[in-house]
Amino acid sequence: MLWVKSLHIVFIASWFAGLFYLPRIFVNLAMVPADSLAERERLLLMARKLMRFTTVLAVPALVFGLWLWLGYGIGRGPGNGWMHAKLVVVVLALGYHHACGSILKKFVRGAPARSHVWYRWFNEVPVVLLLLAVVLVVVKPF
Repeated sequence: MLWVKSLHIVFIASWFAGLFYLPRIFVNLAMVPADSLAERERLLLMARKLMRFTTVLAVPALVFGLWLWLGYGIGRGPGNGWMHAKLVVVVLALGYHHACGSILKKFVRGAPARSHVWYRWFNEVPVVLLLLAVVLVVVKPF
């Protein structure tokens, strides 16, 4: 079980590293001057590659998490309300990941972007999600 737990933690950390950095690329894209096509294309290339890599990392993170939950029974049974809350955080993280993909598609299409300030705030969401997940798993408040 410790191997599975270790791999789960490594892939979660890797997945979230991508979720931390991708919106920073969006901030830069939102700030690119209209006449700077080379810079825009370079940032879009980086964002597309990071989105693919982040998606690949999310899959084993979820698989190892399900293995711990269903295979070893972690978080099942009475007194494990923390796991229900953590599963909500996981669903929110998946939604955030999907939102990043949608935003990237809009940038690729050249659709009007939001302000760089909006993307800076959007960039803080995965920090909060990771903090919530870690507190729920370590502290098990309910």
